Amino acid sequence: MTMSVTPYLYMVVPIFNELGNLPRLFESFKTVSAVYGDRFQVQFVVIDDGSTDGGGPRASELANSNNLDLVLLTLKVNQGPGGAFATAFRYLSTRLNEQDWVVTLEGDNTSRHELLRLMFHRVQEGYDVVLASPYLYGGGITNTSSMRVFLSHIANAFVKEFLGIHGILTVSSFFRLYRASVIMQLQAVYGPAIVERQGFECMVELLMKMMYLRMPISEVPMLLDTNLRVGKTKMKIAKTILGYLSLCPRMGSWRARSEASAHA
Repeated sequence: MTMSVTPYLYMVVPIFNELGNLPRLFESFKTVSAVYGDRFQVQFVVIDDGSTDGGGPRASELANSNNLDLVLLTLKVNQGPGGAFATAFRYLSTRLNEQDWVVTLEGDNTSRHELLRLMFHRVQEGYDVVLASPYLYGGGITNTSSMRVFLSHIANAFVKEFLGIHGILTVSSFFRLYRASVIMQLQAVYGPAIVERQGFECMVELLMKMMYLRMPISEVPMLLDTNLRVGKTKMKIAKTILGYLSLCPRMGSWRARSEASAHA
């Protein structure tokens, strides 16, 4: 008789000098483990992206004291979000099974883990990837200056139009739910790391690659409350927009690889 294996829920979180955010982050980890522990083996994959504030060792301490399954991947030099996610995807490349799930989220507590219930509901409707969007009706950005909210909307709209991304309202949010089969397919086409870019534009790169492979993607509304974060955002709008524009020379190659995989 074949024994059924409990699927994994991998929670992938990059951190860079987030020491002040870790206590609240690990409280949310405890909640996720309690809520989903009967359905999944929940593993928290934290990538310490060259932190200088002791965040990596503190994450290990919090995981031990809360009896959480933590894998800490340590980068000695800061590589940016893309480098951190690439490290995590390489780690998962030898571990994923098709029945598993992968969640990526911010380490500064602006990702609302409460949305996972709605995100899992959305995949039951036939979607393989679900994004948390502050731009969707019912979402929003709060406790942030009006100018920064305005610039965020303008940048998001400009990037989508410039790169030809249509039908998706958010392109940069880390908070996403993936079927493991999606990650596995991306790795088969683009390599174990999946993403090449090291900056925040890596999330746009990843989205474009999924769209080239015609993966079913949906969104749920998220209220982004910056009061939940200790310290300032690491994202610099001007630098990030330049990063988005740097994707253009690679688009043709990514599309060609997607099309070649479809005919393989």
